[in-house]
Amino acid sequence: MDTEALRKYSALHPKPAGLTLQYGTAGFRTKAEQLDHIMFRMGLLAVLRSKAVASTIGIVVTASHNPEEDNGVKLVDPLGEMLHPSWEEYATQLANAEEQELQKIITEICQKAAVNQHKDASVFIGRDTRPSSEKLSQSVIDGISVLGGQYHDYGLVTTPQLHYMVCCQNTQGQYGKATLEGYYEKLSKAFMELIKQSPSSGESQRHLKIDCANGIGALKLSEMQPYFPKEVQIHLYNDGTKEKLNHLCGADFVKVHQKPPRGLDMKPNERCCSFDGDADRIVYYYKDATGHFHLIDGDKIATLISIFLKELLAKVGQTLKMAVVQTAYANGSSTRYLEETLKVPVHCVKTGVKHLHHKAQEFDVGVYFEANGHGTVLFSKAAETKIRQLAKEEKDDEKREAAKVLENMIDLINQTVGDAVSDMLVIEAILALKGLTVQQWDALYTDLPNRLLKVQVADRRVIETTDAERRAVTPAGLQEKIDVLVKKYKLSRAFVRPSGTEDVVRIYAEADTQENADALAHEVSLAVYHLAGGKGAPPQP
Repeated sequence: MDTEALRKYSALHPKPAGLTLQYGTAGFRTKAEQLDHIMFRMGLLAVLRSKAVASTIGIVVTASHNPEEDNGVKLVDPLGEMLHPSWEEYATQLANAEEQELQKIITEICQKAAVNQHKDASVFIGRDTRPSSEKLSQSVIDGISVLGGQYHDYGLVTTPQLHYMVCCQNTQGQYGKATLEGYYEKLSKAFMELIKQSPSSGESQRHLKIDCANGIGALKLSEMQPYFPKEVQIHLYNDGTKEKLNHLCGADFVKVHQKPPRGLDMKPNERCCSFDGDADRIVYYYKDATGHFHLIDGDKIATLISIFLKELLAKVGQTLKMAVVQTAYANGSSTRYLEETLKVPVHCVKTGVKHLHHKAQEFDVGVYFEANGHGTVLFSKAAETKIRQLAKEEKDDEKREAAKVLENMIDLINQTVGDAVSDMLVIEAILALKGLTVQQWDALYTDLPNRLLKVQVADRRVIETTDAERRAVTPAGLQEKIDVLVKKYKLSRAFVRPSGTEDVVRIYAEADTQENADALAHEVSLAVYHLAGGKGAPPQP
């Protein structure tokens, strides 16, 4: 390692005094002007990680659904998954090190993680459309170069596209070609194969309005348009030419405010969807004939996909195990429908994509979605091999055809991470094949009314949870109080959990009516305020 070069370059990317940041589920995220040193140091870390695992590592410069002024960075592990938890620690240490300790901390990481300094390093870089992203990705390149790493800069890509490239590269092309063309070709080919079989239910079925959150999704969908069959009419809104990224639009805005984005005019019963800023989340919605807004969130997306896959697996007649993975935020109606009507096992895990992904890997077919619209489907190696073999060799026509549909689904789904483009095509294909309208999809079950609140506390660490965050262990008496409150209402449940990013406690409540859900959420928030060290004035109803 060239100590002199490291010192010289590090001085060009100084750390602001007194700034400490934590590498979380979403990597680092904060105001863009505070990130220059972080980017340089994550370039360094990516080289070390690449040497440690003798594979290409990815770096994405994005802050997803945050405001345009923010930015962030996250690392992508060899198979397109999130950075290994032990390295999240190293990322935090390196990010917060003072200038003069940098060398020492790099040496320590190399010792702890058995990094072979003589191995080659290779890093793939991608970025979103934020004004700050280009300059920040240049700082990443400085970090990679100073430690002698090789890099390939993909420039503007969606976050899931970069995850995909990394996986293709490290599977020696087995997962696909590590180019944008390769991504577009693989997805569009699988999509076309699927909709070839659909009952032609009129042109109107194929129209879809997409709110691109004024982000990268718009650019990439326009690039992909020539690959789509002419039956698919997608119309892009909030394409980034006029307005600010994520401002009053995007999947997060629509989900939180339960209303359509600005800049998209909806006619009754038109199918619409929203991506988030880096195109790794998607939600659908429509307005009914009376002008009432209906949101179709990640829970209902997971349900649609599960119905479809379950039917196919039954036709194929294999004993492949399928399950759905949710978090405590999943609407109770969705859990009930999956377990009782569909008879599909449901598992609940802690909030955060890495927990969902990890659990989903335990099954032959693991479907996971967060209510916010981030999710995908994982197929085990054994399941994939079996399905591909049946699609080729099965003598029984019905079984073989079902296996072929499953094979195309495997190719259409981005198994590395939630991907709005891929998820949208999966949903569109299923709706076409099943001849479903958006209203029929929505009518599978009715969401229980719910309410999300947050309470400011002096220290969020006073709240500890268990049972996938559904029960509070501390402070003493809080869970008992919640249990008493929940008993007052029908079909009700409530839970509290500390935020991962700020000193607030998040509260979720659902019940048979909106009035009851609101009342329960308020009563629980008062309990949190009094028992967990609330700050400021008590919550008002």
